[in-house]
Amino acid sequence: MTPSAATIYRRRWWTLGVLSLNASASQLQWITDVYLLVFAGVLLTAGSLGDRFGRKKALLAGLVLFGSGSLFSAFSGSPELLVLGRGVMGLGGAFIMPSTLSVLTNVFPARERARAISIWAGVSGLGIAIGPITGGFLLDHFWWGSVFLVNVPIVIVALLAAKPLVPESSDPKTPPVDTLGAALSIASLVSLVWAIIEAQSRGWSSSPILAGFAAFAGLGAAFVAWELRTPHPMLQMTFFRNRAFSGASAAISLVFFALMGTIYFLTQYIQLVKGYSPLAAGVRIAPVALGLMLGAGMSPKLNGRFGTKVMVPAGLTIVAGALTLLAQANVDTGYGLVAAVLVLMGLGMGTAMAPATDSVMGSLPLEKASIGSAMNDTTRQVGGALGVAVLGSLLTTGYRDHLDPHVPAQARDSLGAALHVPSTHVVDGAQQAFVAGMSTTALVAAAIALVGALVAAIALPKRSRYRVSTAQVTCISCGTEIAPSLAHLGSLHCHDCRDAQPLTAAKLEVAAA
Repeated sequence: MTPSAATIYRRRWWTLGVLSLNASASQLQWITDVYLLVFAGVLLTAGSLGDRFGRKKALLAGLVLFGSGSLFSAFSGSPELLVLGRGVMGLGGAFIMPSTLSVLTNVFPARERARAISIWAGVSGLGIAIGPITGGFLLDHFWWGSVFLVNVPIVIVALLAAKPLVPESSDPKTPPVDTLGAALSIASLVSLVWAIIEAQSRGWSSSPILAGFAAFAGLGAAFVAWELRTPHPMLQMTFFRNRAFSGASAAISLVFFALMGTIYFLTQYIQLVKGYSPLAAGVRIAPVALGLMLGAGMSPKLNGRFGTKVMVPAGLTIVAGALTLLAQANVDTGYGLVAAVLVLMGLGMGTAMAPATDSVMGSLPLEKASIGSAMNDTTRQVGGALGVAVLGSLLTTGYRDHLDPHVPAQARDSLGAALHVPSTHVVDGAQQAFVAGMSTTALVAAAIALVGALVAAIALPKRSRYRVSTAQVTCISCGTEIAPSLAHLGSLHCHDCRDAQPLTAAKLEVAAA
């Protein structure tokens, strides 16, 4: 039996809880090349299939795949089987992530959507803290497969809770599957992500990496050309004409560029320079989650007052300030500076990400919520992968440039290798060189965050207004069908039952001003 609109509305906050269960320790910490390749490559296709066949179905299928892949990985007996298990996990994750945000967008009316997205973003931030800590604890006390096995009970709980609490929704037009578009999308994204991942080890100008970027460019151009001509495109190119969509997508990508790149080299600083164990380092990275939850929690009220055009650039500016502060660190700097940087970074990220995500989702018609969510996730993954690759390469270059030219070749490979050289002089010099390279890299990341703030300030509209389609909408209290006029969603009420409850968002479209 399909739940009524009133039942769906009453359950909306419980629904949000179920949608937030997808964040797990191993997914956040033990993401590997094959996981990221499959996950990022399939995201857009998975989002499109969710819109076509049902977002709840996509969520449940993704949970089953992710749980099965985790169980298989935990007991895999060879590296090849482990790679296969991680690939299945990536496939499951690609169906889970777009489904959570698209279901959320369809369940919550627009006036509550920003708050719901903020909570969703805050729970993601909690995962950033829980992942390294849980992973480190499990590896210290159990066998390596436990980092995958821990996902299984989480998946079971999510499956049991999703059945009664998550309503089904899909594109009512039921367009045919864009098979060629899906194939081109997967091939182009896999080429891009592979080239980004491998660039740091193979070199940005090496032939395989240049070939990977060339393949992405060619396949991406073919994808765009096909989407422009096919009558039922997987991703409508007209979406990018909307400043709320394109500007916010760029901002999200740059937020994750700065965050993931910084976490990458800051984790090395905490372990290899300050001498903390992997578990202790995970605990000391946790303040970024605190800042993210604070920023995401405050963003709905602040965004309602100042607008996305102010809040997203403000968040990116805070991130830039935190990175500039990090550039002042040295070998003897205490943990207090690192903690302050992490809190500020999380605060800026939460301040920018929640309204930017709301802007992406709010700029699209509800029947395209899954593909919009997939686009949001794709920009996050590509931005994060680029951050690790680009900032990691800058750090490596800076480290080697600041090394004494007479140190052993082993020490030039990495700081981790230098720590095994039986010479206090070499170790001290390597740590100094690493910190010098980290300072330069942090300043470059800060500059990129400021560029992102400028882009967001120029591209994003001042505010979003809500435009109601000419289709009928339904009062959640009495079920009366009403033909709405153009108005802000918050002022649309059913006058038949004189109830001040808002209307369902099932047939409402949101467009940028």
